[in-house]
Amino acid sequence: MKVLVTGAAGFIGSHAAERLQRDGFKVIGLDNFSDYYDVSLKQQNADALRTKGIPIIKMDLRDPSSYEQIDKDFQFILHFAAQPGISSENSFEDYFSNNVIATQQLLNFAEENIHLQHFFYISTSSVYGIEATFPETVAPKPASWYGVSKLAGEQLVLAKSRSKEMKATSLRLFSVYGPRERPEKLYTKLIACGIKDEVFPIFEGSEKHLRSFTYVGDIVEGISKAFQKHELLDGEIINLGADEEHKTQEGIEIVEELLGKKIQLEVKPRRQGDQSRTLANIQKAKKLLDYDPKTSLKEGLRLQVKWYKENH
Repeated sequence: MKVLVTGAAGFIGSHAAERLQRDGFKVIGLDNFSDYYDVSLKQQNADALRTKGIPIIKMDLRDPSSYEQIDKDFQFILHFAAQPGISSENSFEDYFSNNVIATQQLLNFAEENIHLQHFFYISTSSVYGIEATFPETVAPKPASWYGVSKLAGEQLVLAKSRSKEMKATSLRLFSVYGPRERPEKLYTKLIACGIKDEVFPIFEGSEKHLRSFTYVGDIVEGISKAFQKHELLDGEIINLGADEEHKTQEGIEIVEELLGKKIQLEVKPRRQGDQSRTLANIQKAKKLLDYDPKTSLKEGLRLQVKWYKENH
């Protein structure tokens, strides 16, 4: 079985590509190596995949002509590639082109794959809005350009399922952390500041935010299970995440404990569209996938600190 993984040089995409290969799939990765963050970090991930026999092709999903360089013989497509995060430095056009236009172009390509069995779209808890504590049946209320654009991409994919043009599933991920996490994300940045004795910038009030912090290994386990049971998942939306919540302050204190030092914080103005609470409702994932995330926040952060020290 052959699977195309977009965004394969990114944080979660690289882990998922490795896991699917271990599961017996022939994996081909795509990434545009955008400069949203240090390209050398993406290259490091891509090199790690290549050493394991997973090719990574550089291409822009928004460009229809770029698809000419890849074959049309995939049984599965796993679509991670996106403009991530909530940042005032990104324009609406950035989110729209990367999360909506790119998804539509990929769907056009997918329709030409006569052997395609399933299209998996990676969505986000941000589609739920300021609080993300709901089952998949609740109407989304995104409060950021990121959430709005990811929901639009999700609906483009599910429309193909509704019209019986292809089988498709959306997986909504919750607050993923772990090795290879992007440098601007909470824990990688926090660990870096602690090790380098630098001040950590924290948005006002965010230390009280509640999060379903989910270790990346538990996320890719859920994705693996979804592939195994894909025949049951056409048209489904499934939450994947840890079903317990922690205050951001708890995470900060765990990192300080692991590093054996206090990290100085600098409070920044509140960030518009930031979620105040996420708690993954995973009853559906438990029922359909036998999904059971097991990694505690402390154990996951221990592994992330170890990774950071070994790779930076």
